[in-house]
Amino acid sequence: MSASDRPSPGEVVNRPRPSLDLLTPEAVRERCGALFAHAQQGRLEGWQLDLDRLPATADLVAQVVRENYPDLAVPFHARWRHFAVGGVDRWAALPARDPRMAFDLAITSVLLDAGAGMGWRYREAETGQVFARSEGLAVASFRMFTGGAFAADGRSPRADAARLATLTEADLAAGFQAGPDNPLIGLEGRAALLRRLGEAVPGRPGALFDHLAAQAEGGTLPARAILIALLHHLGPVWPNGPDIWPHPGITAPDGFVPFHKLSQWLAYSLIEPIEESGIRVTDIDALTGLPEYRNGGLFLDLGVIRLMDPADAGREHAPGSPLIVGWRALTVALLDRIAPLVRKRLGVTAEAFPLARVLEGGTWWAGRRLAAERRADGGPPLRIASDGTLF
Repeated sequence: MSASDRPSPGEVVNRPRPSLDLLTPEAVRERCGALFAHAQQGRLEGWQLDLDRLPATADLVAQVVRENYPDLAVPFHARWRHFAVGGVDRWAALPARDPRMAFDLAITSVLLDAGAGMGWRYREAETGQVFARSEGLAVASFRMFTGGAFAADGRSPRADAARLATLTEADLAAGFQAGPDNPLIGLEGRAALLRRLGEAVPGRPGALFDHLAAQAEGGTLPARAILIALLHHLGPVWPNGPDIWPHPGITAPDGFVPFHKLSQWLAYSLIEPIEESGIRVTDIDALTGLPEYRNGGLFLDLGVIRLMDPADAGREHAPGSPLIVGWRALTVALLDRIAPLVRKRLGVTAEAFPLARVLEGGTWWAGRRLAAERRADGGPPLRIASDGTLF
């Protein structure tokens, strides 16, 4: 895909709008499962599947879990892990915290958590530590948040719609220390996302906590309700609609595959502040695994999936290309299949060790380890054109 063919950051690409039926985690599993079935029959465009390599992949993931968490006390896969990188629990150190403030922080930070590129770094003034990629984006967005960059008064650790709606690319560049010598992919697209967030929410993003708390029955809230609320309330944020893409292998009339990657990453990240408020979140495994390049790279690097054309590894691909949509669908389906294998190796139950723990303790880190071992820049095995609003 040439630069002239690629949409500019924040540019709206005309494609059909998906139906509300696709705004659920069940739809993600169903449509990804359909493409997985094609791969099992050797009929998925661009991909070959070798399930004989899945047990060895599970061995590595279980090993990584034990190395990261010898006591198997693995937290959920969530943005909060990144706020504690470098041995500093930044969120816990704040003098006053409440669920709405946590929602403000998580929502703004996750929306800024698309791929950063291989060259960008963030130096944290408070600690002197330097971070890159997701951790760097998390720490940078945390410091912007606590410094009042998202607040109407310019001081408070909160996010106000009125301020978000006016954020510029220059504001983010300053907060993320980005510039010609420290390039960050998709600054314009990230700024546009936060402006649309400001236009989409009443008052502040944290008000979504009250909406979800009102849905709790008997002190419990199903995890899928968090995702569905995010997809409906924050739908206008996405320039081209939610993370839903066409694929020729889908026989349903609409032809779409939903992923909702950033929305599900956010849903996982909202579980902890909801539970800290006294509401228990149930059926967490209703949410799916996240189809991003660490999880997807795990299966590609270990040969569970293989490119039909090896030359595709050297090309840049549009996020909506059949090859990338197929890769992401296989990732979702394979995460569901590797989770029970990992649990068996660890001797834990699905109830004690839901997919959110498998992701955090093992697959994400195993994918990152393989990337560092196999590629000098530690990047993904496939290059995807990004505008700062995906992955």
